[in-house]
Amino acid sequence: MTSKIKVDNINKVSDDSNIIKKCGTTITLGASGDSIALASGASQSGFGRSGSVNWQTTPKTTTFTAVNGEGYFVDTSSGAVTANLPAGSAGAIVAFADYTRTFQTNALTINPNGSEKIGGVAQDANLGVEGQAATFVYVDATEGWINVQNAEDTEVGQSPFIVACGGTPSTCGDFKIHTFTGPGTFTVTEKGSPAGSTTLEYIVVAGGGGTSGNTGNTRGGGGGGGFRFASPSLAPATYPGKPLAAPAGLTAAVQAYPVVVGAGGPNSPSPGSDSTFSTITSAGGGGSGGNGGSGGGGAGGSLNNPGGTGNTPPVAPPQGNNGGTSATGSPDHASGGGGGAIVVGANGRAPHPDYSGNGGDGAGIPTAFGSNGVPSGSFRYYAGGGGGGGNSPTSLGVGDGGKGGGGSGGINAGIAGTVNSGGGAGGGGGGGPGAAGGSGIVVIRYKFQ
Repeated sequence: MTSKIKVDNINKVSDDSNIIKKCGTTITLGASGDSIALASGASQSGFGRSGSVNWQTTPKTTTFTAVNGEGYFVDTSSGAVTANLPAGSAGAIVAFADYTRTFQTNALTINPNGSEKIGGVAQDANLGVEGQAATFVYVDATEGWINVQNAEDTEVGQSPFIVACGGTPSTCGDFKIHTFTGPGTFTVTEKGSPAGSTTLEYIVVAGGGGTSGNTGNTRGGGGGGGFRFASPSLAPATYPGKPLAAPAGLTAAVQAYPVVVGAGGPNSPSPGSDSTFSTITSAGGGGSGGNGGSGGGGAGGSLNNPGGTGNTPPVAPPQGNNGGTSATGSPDHASGGGGGAIVVGANGRAPHPDYSGNGGDGAGIPTAFGSNGVPSGSFRYYAGGGGGGGNSPTSLGVGDGGKGGGGSGGINAGIAGTVNSGGGAGGGGGGGPGAAGGSGIVVIRYKFQ
């Protein structure tokens, strides 16, 4: 049976419904999980306001008028927005929050409604801090609307993948690639997680070695710039005839990484400049006969004139190879080719008895992949050695440059190494001018989705 008992104008429907109970001076409305609603046309008094608002979850993107008791997410990513406050009445409350964290770029203007005031001043207020949120309560005609709560929240959800910027970005499948052809900064803003990615893969190529002419004789080719590489996601890709042995890569940290791209050696037997990324340094290629990332070829004019030593300073896996020696038999004019990242420079008169040595081939990186993600045979090469110079009086042929930007030798002037390849310059001959090595390059890649 349902009974209705009237107690101090509060209705109770059955003892076990627990809708309303009165005990002393404490009155409990409803049970846990219940909703209490006022009848149509009824009003409440004496309860006061808790200081909260009902947040409207459709972001505002254009000028709007706020309603007492509501909060608004405001999107200013496309331009500034104005919010008009409602007419002032004691206890009225409104709130605003930066939906896209762009208030610092496009501010939210708050208009106080006619002659009303905000903080005692009859002027607009601006919210211009990234991630800002503010709550305003109308107090009286003297001070008007007062900001009772202000917050700045620039936190965003952590991506499971690396997020970074710098250089020239591009994408290949699930990977993002940042290419630096000159100095710059690679900045990681989110370091990712093991569930997504945390590894930075890299190619760091130094500048190739330069060469000069050699009166009455020949110069060896410049060595390719040091080549250092880490890309475990590409294994087991191979260079021609040689397996790809890549380190594991670097673990990303939220920081700015300075990037240095080495210049090629000038048109003299000078080494190229180093390239660096994080803890990785690749050494410039050796000039004619000099040591470096890869060694320069030995000059003609002396039998068995040694080429320069590659992988100098030594790192593992090696960053380059030795240059070839000059001719091992008479006549002695044939010079050696510069070493490349993968192949040593050829000796003078080998493999052809009337030619200077070819430059060693550089390293090939896959540029095309099949549907299964396996490299499909297309490669881009870096850090090839320069070919040895020729000599017209003795009809001595020039050495070819190695794959990866190595310049061919010349009867007079050698051919410069290719820009942003780290290729060594071709050697000159017969008193001709030298040639410059190719500048280096830094490429950084990571999984971004």
